[in-house]
Amino acid sequence: MNSEAAPGAQETAGPEAAVSEPEDRIEALEDLILSRLDDDQAQDVVVIDLKGKSAVADGLIVASGRSQRHVGAIADHLLRALKEHGYGRARVEGLPHCDWVLIDTGDIIVHLFRPEVRSFYNIEKIWSVDASGHAVAAS
Repeated sequence: MNSEAAPGAQETAGPEAAVSEPEDRIEALEDLILSRLDDDQAQDVVVIDLKGKSAVADGLIVASGRSQRHVGAIADHLLRALKEHGYGRARVEGLPHCDWVLIDTGDIIVHLFRPEVRSFYNIEKIWSVDASGHAVAAS
């Protein structure tokens, strides 16, 4: 009887569950990141959808901190939250200086900048997004 129950349980999951699961995971990850950035008072948060534009990631989030110390604190809190929620394999670059910290979760890449460094590199322009976070026509 138990051997019959197991195949039935697998059948109810079906292919639809497998397709929506990664999308739900990415959406939950994005919500976690945005919530953490909001809690830490990150400034000028921009979300860029990269689905279909890049094989590197499905999304890019760019935000600013007021100072090196603020950028470092945001990064530290975000990494702790990712680990607590089971996304602990994120790669991090730039923590010692905290001018530009990159956190790569695999599905979403987070860039945390000091305002001067952010304006210098202008990541949003690379992905054809204006300062308000809206897509613009590429020239």
